[in-house]
Amino acid sequence: MHYLFTYGTLQDRSIQLQVFERLLNGFTDGLMGFRISEEKIFGRYPVIEPTENKNQQVNGTVYELIDEELAKADQYEGSAYKKIKVDLISGVSAWVYVKA
Repeated sequence: MHYLFTYGTLQDRSIQLQVFERLLNGFTDGLMGFRISEEKIFGRYPVIEPTENKNQQVNGTVYELIDEELAKADQYEGSAYKKIKVDLISGVSAWVYVKA
């Protein structure tokens, strides 16, 4: 089982059905030391980046995924993002997609 921290389109129910073929159950959490970049992927999709201000926070939703679903998320996000492991405010260790 994997935790995935999301802050953008993967929170959209129609996208979840398209990517995972099911709706995901999640919980709200936050990630310190990151911000949503002013730069958008393909001029449209949000991406986060680390910041020197450790008090900055990105809020989002954490979902539990199985291996196959995490691979589907990788495919959906593509090469414009890279996946890293982070520790969230709750103490949960999760994957998140950041600016590549």
